[in-house]
Amino acid sequence: MRDGFESRESWPFECLRCLYVWEEDYLVRHVTDDHGNEVEVWLSAGVTVQPPWSGMACPACGAYRLTSFPAHYLSRHPELTAAPDPAPLARAPVVPAGDAEPSMTAPVVRVPLPRRMLIALGVPVIAFAGYEFYRYVLAPVGHH
Repeated sequence: MRDGFESRESWPFECLRCLYVWEEDYLVRHVTDDHGNEVEVWLSAGVTVQPPWSGMACPACGAYRLTSFPAHYLSRHPELTAAPDPAPLARAPVVPAGDAEPSMTAPVVRVPLPRRMLIALGVPVIAFAGYEFYRYVLAPVGHH
């Protein structure tokens, strides 16, 4: 890698499920290799991450349906960021000193499955199992 420069970018997001609004700060390294190819490396808190338009999830509810705003939009609309930061969905284990087992600081919150999907899959399975049970167990012996 020969040429390059860094820029700081803030991306404001809104969750389309729970309407939570937040802003992510990134350091973007723009580099050009020996062959003239331009590459962007996105960093968040010093860790290489995917670009903000690729696979972001809401920190409040875990949904992936998000929208982003133009740069500096939240600084012009402070009423959108009045809510405090949400509690994280899961916390990393805390390892105490010594050889003790790690303990969780908070239980992991699971996102419930959509009820319509469970009904759409469960009703045919129950109907099929009920029919087979009737056919082989409850039906009279001479009707197989």
